[in-house]
Amino acid sequence: MRISRKDIVPDGPGSVKLVPVDSDDLWFAYNLIAVGDSVMAVTVRKVLREAASGGRDAERVKLKLEIKVEAVDYDKVGAVLRIRGKNILENEHVKIGAFHTLEIELQRPFVLRKEIWDSLALDVLHQATDPAASADLVVVLMQEGLAHIILVGRSVTTTRSRIETSIPRKHGPAIAGYESALNKFFENVLQAFLKHVDFSVVRCAVIASPGFTKDQFHRHLLLEAERRQLRTVIENKSRIILVHTASGYKHSLREVLDSPSVMNMIKDSKAAQEVRALKDFFDMLSNDPTRACYGPKHVEVAHDRMAVQTLLITDDLFRNADIATRQKYVNLVKSVKDSGGAAHIFSSMHVSGEQLTQLTGIAAILRFPLPDLDDIEM
Repeated sequence: MRISRKDIVPDGPGSVKLVPVDSDDLWFAYNLIAVGDSVMAVTVRKVLREAASGGRDAERVKLKLEIKVEAVDYDKVGAVLRIRGKNILENEHVKIGAFHTLEIELQRPFVLRKEIWDSLALDVLHQATDPAASADLVVVLMQEGLAHIILVGRSVTTTRSRIETSIPRKHGPAIAGYESALNKFFENVLQAFLKHVDFSVVRCAVIASPGFTKDQFHRHLLLEAERRQLRTVIENKSRIILVHTASGYKHSLREVLDSPSVMNMIKDSKAAQEVRALKDFFDMLSNDPTRACYGPKHVEVAHDRMAVQTLLITDDLFRNADIATRQKYVNLVKSVKDSGGAAHIFSSMHVSGEQLTQLTGIAAILRFPLPDLDDIEM
């Protein structure tokens, strides 16, 4: 995310002009923009004009509108943010109070104004504009005849390509057909790999599969790179890692992120910290359940007793339309940090965030056991 202009008072009002550069930035913007904020951007609106014949002609005109936000929708597939609200900027074509939907796309600047820039909003803004926080990882998750190319960004996990090829069994008379079908499949995956893997952006590319499929494809990739002189693959072959998974389906992405070799490559990234924190929580829940809790009520009680060592919370909880509820979670994060604890805000668009969402979206590792928490209703 690029900041063009910034005029902010912490815990006070202010505005910032932002330009989203990649799809992760749109996710950050989605988390930054809250109901009640105002957003200004150039937009296109259909306007009716009186024609000379006495009729009316519809014409699309470019306008600068500022709307008071009432709803925000993130379209992950189309990489666009839709912000709906009432116009608050005097304009000859659009009345004040008229509803409009602004569409924020990549490279389209917008100005965001808030009455209160709380600590969470400032933190999201810092992450969005910190290049060091980026740790894009490309995962080729495959098994014979099926491959997914998945981009794991700072906040969003997106499937860039799905390749499916019918492969006959390798026993009996179909053996010749098996070899050519497998080579065709590898060639299709290779083309998708070259299209979606940009080594100037990603730290590493992971090829993951059950059995030997990953090794066979890796060999095919390197041989073809030498034969066709694919410089990007040849120069970055040390950044291609092989990982064993149970399947080539997307749920096996967790196994990839748990792999020590992958974690080592992205160890200082936000995604890696989230994966590690969630693993620590599940380990604690298995080995010493009185030092782990989840659910808003249990975490709140544990925090009141100064017991929270690590707080795990999804960004979904901060998008609550009720400002008091959002503020409660903002204060909880701040209070945990102030008392020497750690707080991890998980992206609900990441694999680890999805796991945490299944556990109510909030959990904690405790400094000391609290066996009586189980007696409190969730």
